Formats: sequence, structure tokens, C-alpha cells
Amino acid sequence: MSESTDSRTKTLNFNVGVLGHVDSGKTSLSRALSSTASTAAFDKNPQSRERGITLDLGFSSFTVDLPNHLRDSGGQQQYDSLQVTLVDCPGHASLIRTIIGGAQIIDLMMLVVDVVKGVQTQTAECLVIGELTCPRMVVVLNKIDLLPPNKRQSAIEKMTKRLHKTLENTRFKECPVIAVAAKPGGPEAPDTEEPHGVPELIELLKKQTYLPQRDPGGDLLMAVDHCFSIRGQGTVMTGTILQGSLAINDTVEIPALKVTKKIKSVQMFRKPVSGAMQGDRVGVCVTQFDPKLLERGVVCTPGSLRTLYAAVISVRKIGYFKGSLATRAKFHITVGHETVMARVTFFGLPPVGVSEPPSDTKPPPSLPRSLETPFTFDREYVYQDEYIRGQGEASSGPDPEQWALLEFERPVTCPSLCLVIGSKLDTDIHANACRLAFQGCLLQGFEDKGYTETALPRLRIYKTKHKEGQVERVTDDYTVIGRNLFKKETNLQLFVGLKVTLSTGESGVIEGGFGQSGKFKIRIQEGLCPETKQLLSSTSKKKGKGGSKGGPTNEEEPKTDSQPVNIHLHFKRYVFDPHKKMVQS
Repeated sequence: MSESTDSRTKTLNFNVGVLGHVDSGKTSLSRALSSTASTAAFDKNPQSRERGITLDLGFSSFTVDLPNHLRDSGGQQQYDSLQVTLVDCPGHASLIRTIIGGAQIIDLMMLVVDVVKGVQTQTAECLVIGELTCPRMVVVLNKIDLLPPNKRQSAIEKMTKRLHKTLENTRFKECPVIAVAAKPGGPEAPDTEEPHGVPELIELLKKQTYLPQRDPGGDLLMAVDHCFSIRGQGTVMTGTILQGSLAINDTVEIPALKVTKKIKSVQMFRKPVSGAMQGDRVGVCVTQFDPKLLERGVVCTPGSLRTLYAAVISVRKIGYFKGSLATRAKFHITVGHETVMARVTFFGLPPVGVSEPPSDTKPPPSLPRSLETPFTFDREYVYQDEYIRGQGEASSGPDPEQWALLEFERPVTCPSLCLVIGSKLDTDIHANACRLAFQGCLLQGFEDKGYTETALPRLRIYKTKHKEGQVERVTDDYTVIGRNLFKKETNLQLFVGLKVTLSTGESGVIEGGFGQSGKFKIRIQEGLCPETKQLLSSTSKKKGKGGSKGGPTNEEEPKTDSQPVNIHLHFKRYVFDPHKKMVQS
């Protein structure tokens, strides 16, 4: 953590994300927490007037004495006070935006639930986001003033039980639940009504704090939530450092404006400091630019962010999402600091032991290989029509490892290896369904506008194809004529040299076309077995007989006596191969 220049007070910044369904009372709760905490601090400490409530865009904070359990675990850094920064996450888009870049800056999640309504759609979405980004959670049952006093306690107990049941299978099992009324009487009520349960909540939050892991290393990435200019000084950007660190005189880049600026001064907790690091809330003053151009956005080490037209990500479906995830579908993709539409193509590992398939059947549906295989351009992958759920007999096992190619509708700027969330944000917000569909990690980005020609051919994703025809007749021991494998208009030259197998077991090679009707010649290198020759000669004789009688026997006889000999052609085609070549392993 950065020290203040006044080394007598060191403040630990702890970020608490306030999440919940619309109208669950998140903002009133943040307000009640800040005012209660600062009034309490007010009596003891004349400086608390300066600290006050720093209500900023969606951020308010309060400072309390450092809890005892943190005094002992301070390591080299000895802190005196704890600043709790409440990151109020209104609505959905900005809710995902608080976890931008996958940088874990939210140290604790406070899930606000309306005690009367219980868990609603967005509450479930908040849970998903919490699970992706945050190790701890506290559940706050708000609006208990709306419950009749004689039934209040039993209603709270009932709701607490229900919440524990909901959280049973998440990482927040057994998390503390506390009941409050942040704004008794509702938003219109006069401010004379005291909030209920807020001091107890502050104590609970203090108990739940821990020393977050912060790393000053790596490239700087700062999420800016507010921007204004000070005459004669420069432009100030306030925000949270997601990764890395910054110091006075550093040069930083504002990718959205395509400019670099020099840092003139840095403030934390309203005091000037020489620098700051991951997890800190800071105000950074840089050389002048028009603040209207950057209300929200990111600031980074020059050249560290990339602008991508497409990307490959690892992908996991989110359990609460009801629909299927289909290839070629469009999703809202939240990556870095932005949300943009993208078309998705799912692909996975080839099944284990895929070599030449057995003669008479389609390739066996074997299990994909084990999990945790790193993505690389050197490997082949199999194209999927959709995301595949579960392995094993009852599909109850874990999902097989899968990836997705995202093709963005407009380029996006983001750090490498950042968290990616795919959602269907156009789903009706009131429909009782989770809109978050999948999550993953950005593994490979394509920065070239012409990536379909330059980069995608390197991505070896294939589809397996299987065609089936019949042997029409034998010309000699090593040659047969086939039919029904190709359409009349097919260019047979493309298929010359491909291997085929007969249902009787022999394998051969397509030598070329025969006549104009899509028939073709097959060379059987090892020669036909006597049984096959007999089978084929009997079939053609039967045909001859049946045909000469002109009766229905033509249909009947081959069926009773013999099956036609089938020809199987298996090959694969790479989805992004510009030449659309057919390949056999």
C-alpha cells in the first residue's frame, strides 16, 4: 500500500462491492453506512471533518480504526486506520464494469436483498459475478421496517434460512447474513428516522476484513470513474488502480483518446502521495486535456493495452443460464472496460484415439481429452455447433474443456489474459432468467483488421465429413465403379486420391470420374476378396434378371439375398482454410 507523506497515519484501503437487484436499497445503504461511520468518527477525531464522505461517482467511503485482527497481521506495513470504499454497482452493465480487467479489486462483496422480495433475477446475476471475482461475501437483508413488528423476527429467520439454502452450492456457503433498515419509511421519508442495524453491519464488515493481496508489479491499469479539470494545474482523473502502480513523473496512456500524459501529482485519502499501487483509490493530476472526452475509461502503461478485432478465449458456461450456447450466435461480451457484441464459434479437443474410423460406421463418440490443456495454434481442434455440457454417461460430469473464437462488431481495447463475460443483455430484465451466459479468459487476441485472411487460417478447427455411396459393379479384380457418393455437378478432381473403405472391409483410392452422371472409379490396391467378388457378381446378376422380367422382383430379390456393398468416405475440412482442402489423417 502506498504511504501518505505524513507517515504517522497509514490507511489500508479495502474495497467492498455493493451489489443487488434494482431497488433493493443499495444506494441508501451506502449512504447510511458512510454517514453513520463518519458521525461516529466525528466525535473522536477533529480530522474526520476532512475525511468526511467522499461521495463520488458510485463511490463513497468511511474510515474506522483498524480492527485488532489486522494489527497483528500487518507484516512490514503497519496501518493505523481502515478505509472502506463502497463501490456501489448500479444496474447491470456497470455491475460487470466494476470487475473489469479481471483484476480482483473488490475484496468483499455485500449482497443487498430486499427482505420482502427475496432473491430476484439480478440477485442471482450478482452472485455469479461475486463467484467470479471475490473471495468473501456478506448478505444484507434490507427494508426490515416494511415487515410488521410482531412477525419481523420470524420473517428474517425464514429468509436467512432460504438464503443459506441458495448459497449452499456456491463458494459463499455459510456466509454471514444481517438484517437492517437503511432508510426506514422508504426514499421519500424524512431523514429524521434513524437507520436500524447499521452500526452492527459496520462491526460485521470490520470483522470480515483481511489484508488483501496487492501486487505493484506489471503494467499499470487504472479504471477511471470521474474526470475534471483544475485551472492552472491540469486534468484530474479519479479511479481505482486495477493492476501495477504509478508515481509522479510517470507517463501514462489514455487509449480511448490515443494520447500519453505525464503525471504531475497524486492524491490518496485527500493527501498528496508520491505514488500508489493495485487496489488503491487515487486522484491523478496529469497535463491538461478536455475532461469531457473521458468520463469513464482506462489509463495504462503506454503500449500495454491492445486493440482487438477478434479473440480466442477459454470458455465455461454459467450454471444459472437456461438457454443453449450456439455457434454463430451473437452475445454481449464484456472484456476490459467495455461491452460489445460479438459472434461466437465454439471448438474443443478432438476425441481421444481419433485415427481412421472403422469401415462401416461413423467415428465413435469418444470422450474429449482431459481438462487444463493450454490453447496453442499447433494443435488441431474440432468445430462444435454449440457448447457441450457434461461428460460421461448421464452428462453429469464436468463440462469438457472448450474454447471460443469471438469476432467483435467493433474493436475493443483490453489487457491480455483478462476476464471475459458473455451475456444476453437483450433478454427482458423482468423475465426471471439469468442473462450471464458464459465466462472465460482472453488467451489470444487478433490486432489485425484483416484477421480473417492473416490470422484465422492458423487456427486449425476442423469439421468431420462422412459420405456414403454404393458399388455399382466390378470391372476387374482391382477396380470397381461406384455411385451415389457425389452429385452430378460435383468437381470430382477435388476427391481424386482420397481413401475410401468398402463395407466388406477392403480399402481403396478414388481414381477419377466415370461417365457424366457422378459415377467414379475406385482402385483397390490389395484386390477384392473372393467373397466380395461373389457378392457383387450375384447382386449385378440379380439386377439383370429382375430388370429383364420387368416385374416387381427387381425390388425384392437383392434384399432377400444380399446387401449392396457400401462405400464410405471420411475426411475433414478446416473451417478457416481459404482453399477448403479436404484432409484425411
